[in-house]
Amino acid sequence: MSHDLLTRRKLLKGLGAAALCSPFISQQAWAARSQPLYIDGLSFLPDDINDVKASKLSAFIADISDIEAIKQADGTTNYKRSYNACIKSIKAAKAVVDANPNVYLQGQTGLDIARAYDTERTAVFFQIQGADCVEDDSSDTNWQQLEEFKQQGLRVLQLTHHYGNRFAGGALDNNGKTGLNLPLTPAGHELIEAINHRHMLIDVSHSSAQTALDTAKASKSPIVQSHGAVRHIVNHARCSPDEVIRAIADTGGVFGIFMMSFWLTNKPTPTISDYIKQIDHVVRIAGVDSVAIANDYSLRGQENLLKLNNDNAEGVKEYLDWWHSLRAKNVLGFDVEPKHVVIPELNNIDRMSLIDDALKKARFKSSDRDRIMGGNWQRVLKQVLI
Repeated sequence: MSHDLLTRRKLLKGLGAAALCSPFISQQAWAARSQPLYIDGLSFLPDDINDVKASKLSAFIADISDIEAIKQADGTTNYKRSYNACIKSIKAAKAVVDANPNVYLQGQTGLDIARAYDTERTAVFFQIQGADCVEDDSSDTNWQQLEEFKQQGLRVLQLTHHYGNRFAGGALDNNGKTGLNLPLTPAGHELIEAINHRHMLIDVSHSSAQTALDTAKASKSPIVQSHGAVRHIVNHARCSPDEVIRAIADTGGVFGIFMMSFWLTNKPTPTISDYIKQIDHVVRIAGVDSVAIANDYSLRGQENLLKLNNDNAEGVKEYLDWWHSLRAKNVLGFDVEPKHVVIPELNNIDRMSLIDDALKKARFKSSDRDRIMGGNWQRVLKQVLI
């Protein structure tokens, strides 16, 4: 690592530590309310507005994108967040948030988390899972599409979703024999600079390991993996190796552990202890400031599993055709047949309280639980979204 890069890493970590020393919320608000600061790294705007209060979330990152199904050359399907689909969906999401000012505060800067908490609302930060939405953008166009999305409220942009694009390599890129692990492209380097310049947050979820490592080196601001899991525990292309988790932490960013249980454990029956093991692993290799909570389902949970009373044996069937198509391509980890989709205990709207309680039982101290349950997300959002 170069001297300049090492210096930048130390500076970013120092800024993060300074943010942690300041109060997460106002002392007056803390005295008035007993509700902890809970932040979810990825969910969706619910159909039922009552779900927001029931979730107990002070803030969450919401994927507000829409998709187009694109057939890949190898016969598999990728769901791309195109410009046309996403510019419509972000305007629709903004209209929903604006129509519910007593429930939502649309997050523009990281300071909006405290503002939402103080007024007993939930801050929502718009995210799109794939830079395909700015597919026609470049420095030659002054990043007009990216700027348009920012003006509509986009604050978190994921580089790619499963498969690579002109900016980045995807976690599932494969030539039929082996994973490709493609790097950040020259266009991707330009995109990183443009996102940094606009004080938006870069998300490397679904990226290849090499793209995530390249992005960590290229970004002048903290980056995140909003939702993912640990490859050391489940050896799968969608799970991240330790070097990626450390690289994200070295930028001052966070790694969010999500609720998709087939990427959390290969055990036949997943439990909340498997979720805690994921958190514990990230803490041990990258520090307690580097891990956070994510979802990747609706606030209520995985809806189809809820209808099935969390019957994983039945619910997993909806994933098997996709799983088998990638097993046929020899993509890492798809040789292991999934047995479940959710951790039943966590597939409900009160999961944050349950995780907090489980961390306490696992002997995580109070200050560390505060970081994991919301403080780490707040720190990063305050530092990047200014």
